[in-house]
Amino acid sequence: MPILALVLLFLSASMHAVWNFLLKSSEEKYIAMGWQVILSGIFSTVLIFFTGLPPRSMWFFAIVSMLLEAVYFILLCIAYSDHDFSLVYPIARGAAPALLVLWSAIFLREQLTVGGYVGLALITGGMMVIGGTTLWHSNGEKPHLRGILTALSVALIISIYTFVDGYAVKNGPALPYGLSMFVMVPFVTTPYLVRSYGWDSFARVWKKNRGYLLIGGVLGLVAYMLALFAYTFAPLSYSGAIREVSAVIGAFLGWRFLKEEMGGVRVLGSTIVFVGVMVIAIFGGAAS
Repeated sequence: MPILALVLLFLSASMHAVWNFLLKSSEEKYIAMGWQVILSGIFSTVLIFFTGLPPRSMWFFAIVSMLLEAVYFILLCIAYSDHDFSLVYPIARGAAPALLVLWSAIFLREQLTVGGYVGLALITGGMMVIGGTTLWHSNGEKPHLRGILTALSVALIISIYTFVDGYAVKNGPALPYGLSMFVMVPFVTTPYLVRSYGWDSFARVWKKNRGYLLIGGVLGLVAYMLALFAYTFAPLSYSGAIREVSAVIGAFLGWRFLKEEMGGVRVLGSTIVFVGVMVIAIFGGAAS
């Protein structure tokens, strides 16, 4: 893996984990999510005046990605409303690389090295360890199987839109493509949220939390743009997996600041994920 790609992906992962942590910290998560999407769209609208629109050949991919991103945001809000951040985030972000490798192999003909397969197996195994803590700590209560299934649904959406975006930016300019996608997403998510909660809820959340909402809007936009730049010159299979070091950061943030139960087992699972990412980074080699 190119060193520059590693740096971009680690920065992206850190920003993405903080962005999701801010979302979980909100009392009205749906509305906070809506504001972050709107603000990212506003920032992108301003920037796109300087970058221009992407080539017409990329418009189809931008529209498909926008629709998938909208579904992702709504599913993520549902997951965070009902389940632990330190459970949902690692599973959602960690299961996606396995699916992304499948799409990349089928449609991009990317080939994994032995090191790549080992790293991917470690990431997937680490996610199973983290998710398994929900069952092991249920103490006779009903397991959070719905949370795990929701997280896996989010992972599927992540893998598909990551593939669509990776394919697009390997064949065109990343910056105008990414900005155009962010401009369009609020037009899908905002009507859904307004119809469900009303404008009064949006106004109330803005007055109480405008500072961290602005920060979240910036972090969400910058984090994904950094990843898009990495996709332009690094193998998509490995890039998607390395970016998921955010799962480790997310689990730690949920445990440290939100007082969610992590325990030794989740620490072990997060460590396995991190080792898997490092194996891919060091021994993955170049895909073809």
